[in-house]
Amino acid sequence: MAGFAAVCAAVDIPPATGSVVDADGVEVAIFHVDGVFHALENSCASGGSIGEGELRGFVVTCPLDGETYDVRTGISPISDAIFVKHFDVRVDASGNVLVRMEPTEDEDEDL
Repeated sequence: MAGFAAVCAAVDIPPATGSVVDADGVEVAIFHVDGVFHALENSCASGGSIGEGELRGFVVTCPLDGETYDVRTGISPISDAIFVKHFDVRVDASGNVLVRMEPTEDEDEDL
């Protein structure tokens, strides 16, 4: 798939968990929730690793400062002004998780 980078096998991320992966030299947080994979920028504004945070439903908590983000959008459930980049994710026929290394189209171009 053009524009997508393979980051891991889907079986490497069990349901209701997250992980940090390398996507063409960039750390990305991948989450597996309800059979769907989501990808966020791994670094919170505090510098915490979002992919290492606690996942509850669709919300992950940064382990460094406690900020929360919805893995479906990258936006904090507390305030729209708090967010990280969100990336498109696909799973190919071989079971590989692929991430498009550009913010989703509904986000600001300045991200």
